[in-house]
Amino acid sequence: MPSTIVYQQPDQKSQNKQLSDSAKEASKDPLHSKTLQYIVEFLEQKYGWQELGILVNIKCFQINPSIKSSLTFLRKTQWARAKVESLYLYTLRSENREKNI
Repeated sequence: MPSTIVYQQPDQKSQNKQLSDSAKEASKDPLHSKTLQYIVEFLEQKYGWQELGILVNIKCFQINPSIKSSLTFLRKTQWARAKVESLYLYTLRSENREKNI
């Protein structure tokens, strides 16, 4: 007589725990769910184009800057995007330190 394989579904609690663990990990990442447009607009509001062009030495922030041209350049140029994301993270940490003082 052939043996039958019975598939047992994992219980609902273990599935929910796995989902909540991964959600907690994702929520710890400050870049999670932040679009590049949000980050550029945040930095532009915080620093202005002139200071942003000094902090991140890329021409799209220095010569005729705009959100649209910056996004186009940053989406194509990974090293520049990394610098912008790094500045965003630095700014968030600085703001958190100021709040805790």
